Amino acid sequence: MTNEEIKNTEETTNETEMTMDQLIAQQESLSEQLNKREIVEVTVVQITGDYVLVDTGTKKEGAIAVSEFDSSALPAVGDKVSVVLVKRGNDERHSILSHKKALEMQGWDICKKAYEDKERVRGVILQTVRGGYIVEVFGVSGFMPLSLSELHTAYKHYLPVGAKIKAVIVEFSKEKQKLIVSRKQVLEEDEAVRRVEVLGQIKEGDVLRVVVAKADKEHLFLRFHGIEGIVNLENVAWKEPETAIANYRRGQRLKAKLLKLDKETPKLEFGLKQLFLNPADALKRRYPYKSTVKATIVSVSAEEGVECTIGKNNTKAYISPFEMGRDFTAQAGDVIPALVVGVNPETYVVNLSVKKYDQAQNRKVVAQYLKQAPRPTLGQLLENSLNTEEETEEK
Repeated sequence: MTNEEIKNTEETTNETEMTMDQLIAQQESLSEQLNKREIVEVTVVQITGDYVLVDTGTKKEGAIAVSEFDSSALPAVGDKVSVVLVKRGNDERHSILSHKKALEMQGWDICKKAYEDKERVRGVILQTVRGGYIVEVFGVSGFMPLSLSELHTAYKHYLPVGAKIKAVIVEFSKEKQKLIVSRKQVLEEDEAVRRVEVLGQIKEGDVLRVVVAKADKEHLFLRFHGIEGIVNLENVAWKEPETAIANYRRGQRLKAKLLKLDKETPKLEFGLKQLFLNPADALKRRYPYKSTVKATIVSVSAEEGVECTIGKNNTKAYISPFEMGRDFTAQAGDVIPALVVGVNPETYVVNLSVKKYDQAQNRKVVAQYLKQAPRPTLGQLLENSLNTEEETEEK
């Protein structure tokens, strides 16, 4: 063997001895940590029907019950798993270790950091109990009250066992083994962000698709992408809003016009009648001011005026006592001409005037007369006057 070969053999032997020393030290450290009930990572060496056997640095392997692992997450030989000592063994029996308890101990540390940093955590509903849910968070069992489970106050269980949730830890005490979480806070935070996004996309005057949440005698409550809005009674319909509001049902989808938008609150005020032409405006278009119509008398009262109808649709019309005129003699059933003088914006009744119609007719007669018999000019008047004087002198 050459000198170089001898040198290489010595170096290899030293490296092997060093590795063995490190391995022995590592095993001793592992055993010491286990005895102190600290969390350690061990290597799986064998899996039996009931146990997962792991290397603990002693002559006898440690044993973890197979039931501590999910069937889909059972480790394989060579895998590393976190454990904590439950019961010390000896040369004849295995030390009993717990993977689940190790995860729980780690979970408390993770939960503590999440609580201090106010970070969100993921949890799974383990079971429903009176007043709330048992939730597992990082291997730790916590409690979520019903009042903190939904966006709005909940009085019954809505979440099924096995449901995955996002929550915030609102109370934490490792000493008292107390962990309380709130899903409601997460939902409120997400809702606030979503509202800002939704409200930034709309403006007053927009026509939006909404859903009826509920209705009472004076208000109609709508929801737009989860944001509540309101329709006051006077904005439900142009005519008989009390009757119209009774026809709306929860869950009904419809269109509404956004009348007011308060992004700070946020408050949305909608209108339904604004999607349709004001009947008063429609009547004004159909019966313009100072237009002539034929009115059918329904009833006559010297004190209350005349009720009548006009047009093919028998639109309601009214002639006040002041607009009847002095010589008004028509009776119920008569058809008379009248002049349109306006539309009542509240009752949608067309106001008529017989007096103004007669005045307009008189002006037309005078104008027609003047048109047929024009006035003499000043020259004609002077000429006629001179002719008359000459005739008088001759006589």
